[in-house]
Parts: sequence; C-alpha cells; structure tokens
Amino acid sequence: MGLFGFGKKKHRDEDVAEPAKDEETKAEAAEETEDEAAEAAKDGDAKENGGVFGARGEDNGPWDLDDENIPDYDEYLDIGSLLLPMIPMQFDNAGLRLKADRATNAVVGAVITVGNSSLELEAYAAPKTMGLWDDVRADLLDANQEAVEVDGTFGKELHLPVHLKGGTVMTRIVGVDGPRWMLRGIFAGKAAEDGNDQREALDEYFTRIVVARGEEPLAPRDMIPMHAPITPAQRRAMEAAEEAGDDAGKAAEIPGKPKGPLSSDHETEVKTTLSRGPMFSEVR
Repeated sequence: MGLFGFGKKKHRDEDVAEPAKDEETKAEAAEETEDEAAEAAKDGDAKENGGVFGARGEDNGPWDLDDENIPDYDEYLDIGSLLLPMIPMQFDNAGLRLKADRATNAVVGAVITVGNSSLELEAYAAPKTMGLWDDVRADLLDANQEAVEVDGTFGKELHLPVHLKGGTVMTRIVGVDGPRWMLRGIFAGKAAEDGNDQREALDEYFTRIVVARGEEPLAPRDMIPMHAPITPAQRRAMEAAEEAGDDAGKAAEIPGKPKGPLSSDHETEVKTTLSRGPMFSEVR
C-alpha cells in the first residue's frame, strides 16, 4: 500500500510543480507551429513562382547514371552526354532541335521547345572535388552588366535580358552540379517568367534529364561530347548486336560521336530538327 501511496503522491506533486514547464512547452510548440506555417507559406510562394525542387540525386534530378534513385530511362533519347525524356506534348510547337558545329557538324547543344518557351541544354565537365556552377555564375555576372542573381527553382540562378531585333527576351540561366559535371539550362520565353504552365513543364522536364559523364578525361569546363540521336529502339538493336559477337563493333558504333572534347565557344547552327512524334520526335 505504501508503494501505491508514494506513487500517487509523486503524481500530485508533479501536477503542482510543473505548470510553469507546461506553459514553456506550450510556448515552444506554438513557436514551432508558427515557424512551420511561415516555412509552408514560403514554400507555397516558391511553388507559385515555378516550384522548388529538392536535392539533386535524392528525389529529383537532373540525374547521374550512377545515382541510386535514378528513374527508368529505357525510353529516353540518347544524344551522348544527355539522355532526354519524352517532350511534354500538351503544348503546341513541342519539339527538339540539335545545334551543330559549323566546321565539324558535331552536335554541341540541344534545345527543347514547348509553346512559346525554350530550354537550351549543355553539359560540362567539372572537377572531382567541387562544383562548377558558382564559378560559372560569377563569370556570367561579371560579363553581363544586366544579369541579376536570384534565388530560383534550382537554387541560385541568373535572370538576363537578351536584346534581339524584334525586341527583348528574358532568360533564366540555371546550373546544377553533379558528380564531375554541371548541367546548364537556359530558359527563355514564358519559361523565364513566374507562374505559368510552360515554366512548370520545362522545370519538371529539367529534373528528369539524365547526364552521362563518361570516363574519358576532360578538363573542367570542357563540354561533354554529344552525338546524333539514338532512339530507344536503335539502342536496343545496338545492345543486341554487341551481344551477338564478331560484327558487334561495327553494328554498335555510335553515329556522329566526336573523337575528343568539345570547347564551349563553338559557333553553332541548327543542324537537325525533330518533329512531333508519338514519344519524342522523328528525325526529318
């Protein structure tokens, strides 16, 4: 009985002695709730302005071939340094253009278009121990007086007006660092503005891209080589040919693959236009 009596007494003493602590706990809980509400409001504002994606390689891309959570890319279009997902087809004028070096015809860039927007893509080699985007962004700021650095969908990005004969076009320049690479995206048109479906679609597209760095030695800021498009069906045929044996090397040769690194200052022109098709686009 004494044991039970002690237990009850202790409980009553705690009830009397703890109100100040309870009030403190309630105040802390209220403060945490306010912080969570503020953070949620901040996230809501960010999503309204195009969305903010989480850490690369965990829940979102752009992805590296060796990422643990990489999505299934069997049906992606292979252009060498980049594996590209299906283009959003809910918009008019959806397609893919490839840019080529005037002298060598080597592919040096890819441009995704949806509606009145475009996304230009290039992947660059980066050091093993550090990212590249901070330095590239600083160089772009130094070289372009009208560039403005802002917190954007993928972290720090630049807003830069481009003056053309027909008027001025606003662009968003985005960079994402991966293992030994940096993917740069230049968003133009409505995709450079806040709160519209074209921006949302191209931001989402950017997160689904897979970067194939490869093992060949490249200096930091060298463009990672691209090649002519290989469709999923062609890739499967090449893999089958490679498994077949003797003639595999010739059958599996990648068309238009450059023999060395590409610099980032090529003069380019549109070489190949891909028209709208059932999955990506068909070369014509």
